[in-house]
Amino acid sequence: MKTSSKKIIDNLVNCYPHLLSCYESVTQGVYEIVNCYKNDNKILVCGNGGSAADALHIVGELMKSFVLPRKLAYDTEAIIREVCKDSGEYLINNLQGSLPAISLVNETSLISAYSNDMSPDLYFAQQVFGYGKTGDILIAISTSGNSKNVIYACEIAKVKNIKVIALTGNNGGKLQGLSDVLINVPENETYKIQELHLPVYHAICLAVENEFFGI
Repeated sequence: MKTSSKKIIDNLVNCYPHLLSCYESVTQGVYEIVNCYKNDNKILVCGNGGSAADALHIVGELMKSFVLPRKLAYDTEAIIREVCKDSGEYLINNLQGSLPAISLVNETSLISAYSNDMSPDLYFAQQVFGYGKTGDILIAISTSGNSKNVIYACEIAKVKNIKVIALTGNNGGKLQGLSDVLINVPENETYKIQELHLPVYHAICLAVENEFFGI
């Protein structure tokens, strides 16, 4: 890991000293995600309620520039100029390097149809089964660590040889036994857990972005 990336994690615990207990797991989470992307894999993210919003937020930070410019590779620019004769420069000037990530919370037609036709607690699991491949990572967000639909998604992740990074509260719940990296922030009330999840996944996204697009 770059020294500058490590400083991002150091800054997380400097700003939120009570997250010191999560320092190693956050560092490990960054390492796993970076390794995932280096092997041309992707991130899947799921959660319920406020954690569903967090899932969307994480995807937004990974799929486009967070704080760093993400200039396209020279060979990619050359291909765009060759294929897109009229719009090439516009595309090159506005597209950004991307870290592939998919939220499992916003496929409304799929979720509603699957919930109606099959089992409503398996729509995350179905998407992990459909999208996931060996080497991907599932970021599973559950303040209790016991959300059934998230648990089922993690079980299918294990079937597909997909690593699980879990974001939970202090207890960790059942996700303790299903996660490769457990980031259990030291709070017990749902809203307080969610308040700590935000700086944690911001730090992770910043560090991962820095690994690929930083100096």
